[in-house]
Amino acid sequence: MIKVIKNIKIYAPEYLGKKNLVISSNKIEGIYDDLEVPENFINIEVIDGEGKLLFPGFIDNHVHINGAGGEGGFNMRTPEIMLSDLTRAGITTVVGCIGTDGVCRDMASLIAKAKALEEEGITTYCYTGSYEIPVKTLTGSIKKDIMLIDKIIGIGEIAISDTRSSQATYDELIQAIAQSRVGGLLSGKSGIVNIHLGDGTRKLGYLFRLADETELPITQILPTHINRNGELFKSGEEYINKGGYIDFTTSTPDNLLAPGELSASEALSILIKNKSNVENVTFSSDGNGSMPIFDDKGKLIKVGICSVASLYEEVKKCIITHNIPIEEALKVITSNVSKVLKLKNKGFIEVGKDADLVIVDEKTLDIDTVIAMGKVMVKDGEAVVKGTFEN
Repeated sequence: MIKVIKNIKIYAPEYLGKKNLVISSNKIEGIYDDLEVPENFINIEVIDGEGKLLFPGFIDNHVHINGAGGEGGFNMRTPEIMLSDLTRAGITTVVGCIGTDGVCRDMASLIAKAKALEEEGITTYCYTGSYEIPVKTLTGSIKKDIMLIDKIIGIGEIAISDTRSSQATYDELIQAIAQSRVGGLLSGKSGIVNIHLGDGTRKLGYLFRLADETELPITQILPTHINRNGELFKSGEEYINKGGYIDFTTSTPDNLLAPGELSASEALSILIKNKSNVENVTFSSDGNGSMPIFDDKGKLIKVGICSVASLYEEVKKCIITHNIPIEEALKVITSNVSKVLKLKNKGFIEVGKDADLVIVDEKTLDIDTVIAMGKVMVKDGEAVVKGTFEN
């Protein structure tokens, strides 16, 4: 099946101009200035791109695909995510993780959910482990998990500077990171270590020590939730300017931001104004994690669910509210992520890359069409392909 997207402005994420893009099966076959589509030749689907923009499919590097939460009791466990939750948000590649609860959720169920979502049409990966060190793996070894399990690309989310962490020592953390690095090297994967940062006073202290005292590259780690408070944000800015990566979480709405907490879009805007190294910044949604909601007296009134839709919504805010160029804003959910995770066929619109694409309205930037591995998943903003158990 061949698809042609005609007369569309392409952000790859760099702006390429108004072009015609051809998809053959699940790959981008070509990008052309002029293109005549033959009639009565073969079945070619033509998509009119007039008045639209074309982006690479979005990569969400931190989603609790088989549910999360439970910190307020068993009744607060969040459900598994559905396919259309992701595709309607423009997400064509997702990385699943386990959070606080490494007892009632394990790697077998995480990988099963990842495989299910991939069978339904999108690309999926996983981190092995949860908040804890020692890391609870599938095979009994971090290196074995990364080398032998196709879905597993690294470890995480490992919690530090948080009351819910396993309070691992610096040496224990370094050993886990070292195993992940070697597993990645031997398998051609990133071996990335996704680190959860809490409100603890140590902040990124362990990670700065790693950069100063060990042979491990600072780029082996992706610390997340860096926008949760002002002090952690400042520490994160210092960290990227030292050469490391940082990740901002998008799922907290502006009206629920805690004192000192920054939205992801505001955080990126500040870094750009400070001329910091934003090529090393990514966004993730923390999708399907539990989100406590408090009243004005600080009393917990209910628990919500972190939304994957927030990933692109924060990018839209970067463009519309903070006047960040489209090319720069897109990178945090496309090319920057593919670089960090070493996903060579993702994050760019280039010949030979996977046909993961998002078409948006040029004026509103609202999502119109989502194509994953060459297949239309969303059309006119509505899911045309749904998960097995969706209505």
